[in-house]
Amino acid sequence: MLVFEFKTYGNSSQFDAVGEAIRTAQFVRNSCLRYWIDNPKKNKYDLNKYCAVLAATFPFADELNSQARQASAERAWAAISRFYENCKKKIPGKKGYPQFHKDCRSVEYKSTGWKLDPDRRSITFTDKKGIGKLKLKGTRDLHFYQINQIKRVRLVKRADGIYVQFCIDVNRTENTEPTGNTIGLDVGLKEYYTDSYGVTVENPKFLRKGERVFKRSQRRVSKKVKGSKNRGKARQTLGKRHLKISRQRKDHAVKLARCVVQSNDLIAYEDLRIKNMVQNHCLAKSINDASWYQFRVWLEYFGKVFQRVTVAVNPQYTSQECSSCGEIVKKTLSTRTHACQCGCLMDRDFNAARNILSRGLGTVGHTGTLALDANNALGELTPTLVGEILPQQVGSVNKESPRLDSWGVSTGL
Repeated sequence: MLVFEFKTYGNSSQFDAVGEAIRTAQFVRNSCLRYWIDNPKKNKYDLNKYCAVLAATFPFADELNSQARQASAERAWAAISRFYENCKKKIPGKKGYPQFHKDCRSVEYKSTGWKLDPDRRSITFTDKKGIGKLKLKGTRDLHFYQINQIKRVRLVKRADGIYVQFCIDVNRTENTEPTGNTIGLDVGLKEYYTDSYGVTVENPKFLRKGERVFKRSQRRVSKKVKGSKNRGKARQTLGKRHLKISRQRKDHAVKLARCVVQSNDLIAYEDLRIKNMVQNHCLAKSINDASWYQFRVWLEYFGKVFQRVTVAVNPQYTSQECSSCGEIVKKTLSTRTHACQCGCLMDRDFNAARNILSRGLGTVGHTGTLALDANNALGELTPTLVGEILPQQVGSVNKESPRLDSWGVSTGL
């Protein structure tokens, strides 16, 4: 599934209609959630049927496309089913009980309620909300895909305007030659990551660099009277600042992940629990600014696109264990050099990256990427699920997994 995004252009009345459609979708979603709370035995299909009751009761709900109402009900059921799954897995802490949305920013249409012009440069929404025809501006070309391949169309409201997203049903794969390289990545706050070859990538720290502008924009918001137009303008300016930072983080993660995946046949990285790590109030801002989770998501995505093996390993003792002899060397977070009795002296992150690669090779076996079949190269036989514990995901193909005494580029691949 590919998602193409275009910025839309129209008049103020059209954008007001888009806002009304988004608020209606939020109302339907919250109403379906309330219906489930009052009737816990209701399922997904009962929520879809309840959309017709809402349309008959409220005229503004009837103005929204019927499939858009069903999509809002599906959003409510997605939150409910996620809560049920967390309860079944018995995850520690809060289970994520479904909450009512207060500031929804998107509405989703299925196969009806919209019509794409033949030139693929504008789209017309045909429901009773009065959105009408919106011009599209973007770098993607929709002429390569058929209309029946577009499964969903979303209207997304952001600080700098309204966007249209097209969800296209197509499998993206690219055939590339094997490189014969393997790599282990140890992410950090000082450097963005250190690989098993000792190469480091600088941490961009987008939030830290723009913090002065953020604080000034936040002070301007706090000084304005609540409910005034000037406060609304100040909030919009602040929203644009946040939007710029998020786009910088995404651009950095996408380009870096693509480069790493294209250059290696196997990528091993830590299965970090970011949700638990940000509970440390001293490091929470820096961890969120690094956006490690987004980098991991794009690593796994490009791993499937370029048919590479991506392995998430258990991060326990990767910094404490010596990559040469295997002894545990205790060190605090401020100790940046690994010094072992065996004579191994290297940077702390470099040592951790070597251990991560060793564990990753022990997970998939030392058979070599060139000998893996197509399914295993795509990660279908040994998938790595985000947020899952590694021993519960995959079994070790080679349980002995001898330690790499001579650390070289080949490493058996």
